[in-house]
Amino acid sequence: MAGIRYPAPLRPGDVVGVTAPSSGVPDRLRGRFEFAVRHLERAGYEVLVGECVGPGDGITSAPADRRAAELTAMLLDPAVRAVVPPWGGELAVDLLPLLDLDAIGRAEPTWVVGYSDLSTLLLPLTLRTGVGTVHGSNLMDTPNDLPAGFASWLDLVTGAAGSRVEQTASSHVRTAPHDDWAAAPETVAEPLDAPSRWSVLGVDSDVAFSGRLVGGCVETISSLRGTPFGDLDSFAATHAPEGLVVYLEVAEAPALDVARQLHAMRLAGWFRHAAGIVTGRTTAPDSGAFTQHDAVAHALGDLGVPVVLDADIGHQPPQMPLVNGARALVTVEGGVGRLVQWLVP
Repeated sequence: MAGIRYPAPLRPGDVVGVTAPSSGVPDRLRGRFEFAVRHLERAGYEVLVGECVGPGDGITSAPADRRAAELTAMLLDPAVRAVVPPWGGELAVDLLPLLDLDAIGRAEPTWVVGYSDLSTLLLPLTLRTGVGTVHGSNLMDTPNDLPAGFASWLDLVTGAAGSRVEQTASSHVRTAPHDDWAAAPETVAEPLDAPSRWSVLGVDSDVAFSGRLVGGCVETISSLRGTPFGDLDSFAATHAPEGLVVYLEVAEAPALDVARQLHAMRLAGWFRHAAGIVTGRTTAPDSGAFTQHDAVAHALGDLGVPVVLDADIGHQPPQMPLVNGARALVTVEGGVGRLVQWLVP
């Protein structure tokens, strides 16, 4: 039984690479980008900004071959200890056939961080190489304050292999529109303006379950089903005999689209090894009377495993960073959710 490998802990003076494998940063938000880079530098890291970070053609930061080459170079450079994108985007999927995953898997592991469209790369990197990756805030969000009980992705990547990270659900969430980074690029405090609590689909009692974390953004990772880049069966057989904790979050798809995508993932066997499922809060629209919760219930409600609703992951702040491949314990007690991760092989 092979174990998960984790990159070495990030230390002051280490190099953090910044590249945009999906969408680049438009000129009007360059101030926020530069502020976020300075945030990492003030934390003690050297920042290597790649060439593929600008607006490109508006959809991606550069042609696929250039984006793939820059990301691969950073992952194979022993001086680069972590890679974080400015943000997500739309079409990172076009990089997958261009990445040399065999070479990346043989190299000394590097932390790769991100969410949204970056899930399209993070999940295959873990599934195919057995290296832990971080589903967490992108660069542009990194300076933002976090509520008590939350870790940042920097907290996770500075911990040694074997470390334990416990996070407790936030009592409030952000529902107001994102702050205007063009007008206020140095914003760090986005008020959490509405109460929140975790719940369990169809269950009134408390629940607890554990397994290896895998998951990401539904709209993007659902495109991996049935491909060599989304083989959860092989990953579970090799790395997770105890089962998987599959986490899912929705960016903007309407509820009926989400239901279809979840059903397709189920038909592809993505929940065959699930010990439990964690779904994140979303501000994505309902489809008339058919809600986002209805979408989860329709596709996953009869799986026979706990399904958590409204967890602190994904596009609605605040966000818990999760390490793909880490062993996790998820509990919901009286509406209070806790997620403990162990970076163990």
